[in-house]
Amino acid sequence: MSREVRQRFDVLVVGGGPAGVAAAVRAAEAGVRVGVVDDNVNLGGQIWRGGPEHEKETSAAGWISRLRASGATILCGLRIFHQPEAGVLLAEGHDDLHVLSYTKLVLATGARERFLPFPGWTLPNVTGVGGLQAMVKSGLPIRGKRVVIAGTGPLLLAVAAYLREHGAEIPIICEQASWSSLARFGVALFGQPGKIAQGLQLKRQLAGIKFSANSWPLAVHGKAAVEAVVIFRRGQTEAIACDYLACGFHLVPNIELPLLLGCQIQRGYVRVDDYQRTTVQEILCAGEPTGIGGVELSLAEGQIAGLVASGQMTEAKKLFGARNRARYFARSLDRAFRLRSELRRLPSPDTIVCRCEDIRYSRLSRHTSWRSAKLHTRCGMGPCQGRVCGTSTEFLFKWNPDSVRPPILPVRVESLAAMSSELDLECSGVSGGHK
Repeated sequence: MSREVRQRFDVLVVGGGPAGVAAAVRAAEAGVRVGVVDDNVNLGGQIWRGGPEHEKETSAAGWISRLRASGATILCGLRIFHQPEAGVLLAEGHDDLHVLSYTKLVLATGARERFLPFPGWTLPNVTGVGGLQAMVKSGLPIRGKRVVIAGTGPLLLAVAAYLREHGAEIPIICEQASWSSLARFGVALFGQPGKIAQGLQLKRQLAGIKFSANSWPLAVHGKAAVEAVVIFRRGQTEAIACDYLACGFHLVPNIELPLLLGCQIQRGYVRVDDYQRTTVQEILCAGEPTGIGGVELSLAEGQIAGLVASGQMTEAKKLFGARNRARYFARSLDRAFRLRSELRRLPSPDTIVCRCEDIRYSRLSRHTSWRSAKLHTRCGMGPCQGRVCGTSTEFLFKWNPDSVRPPILPVRVESLAAMSSELDLECSGVSGGHK
């Protein structure tokens, strides 16, 4: 039987990436009782990934040091899966169950990579761009390996530079956006010298690597693992031998928990006001779930959310300007790297779209909605709970998930039992204390 731990916080922050860390710091430094929950074993999220040994190499060092000195309770390795009642969340640890109560809640659940299916994309060594970087940070040997990088957005360049620094050979970077879109994006950066400096640094780091706009993967070939990728480039197809294909078709926000809690979603993101407050009372949201915009925007929004949650409205308002400047970059990013319609034609009828349930494109194309596809094919009902195929079908078929039900991720049987038990307590009017 899992051990049960009950804790109460004035401000509970869900997510240990830049937005969550910034929110927790500003709230805890105001003297309120703050808890930070993250499903990773270390703080930093995906963008500050790497743990303590990497902190000195990133901008994470200052913020994470401030958080550790703030007195906030850090709860890493916990996965929130249910809300039995307002103001209470259930989280599963390695061998225990946490019942977390809060007065104010800040959701900083981050984002994940979007995968698009095409023939051969399920072969071993076809990975996400960020996923491959994370594996290398965790010890995967990459020196001497040929890595084709494809997809869209600045993350392709950043990861290519990181992999090259660690000894990988990058034969080509395939960017699906057009040269005209990239040119407009470059013009939009003129007012942001920091971004221009980052771009120039990446250009130096990637010198000699072939970069191709209007280019994307069509198919992957190999037996036990990927051996070559066929790309569309300059109006023709070209096969390139490789050991890894790293794909990243932009990021999608993790909005499952906000949806479960009843937060209104607008154009795929959590709707918030100027003070990062959602449509649900006492719940705020910051970072990528409110709009994909990078570290600077996440830090600004996180600070505003933490200040508001701890009652510092005047201080929060001082950060509106920084947030607005970061939002300008986010809008430019979205316009420049919007996915082109040709990518909807990548899957063949036999291409697997839902990897968990082995559902192929031909079966899904018969349906007109996500709900219909789930009911008739079990698409989205496997271990990933639709986190991969859901975002793929959203783009391929323009479907939208219509509901989120607890648990929002696979959990142990004991946790399911606890979920039922908490519901019984809610119905009987009993709360607090240890069972």
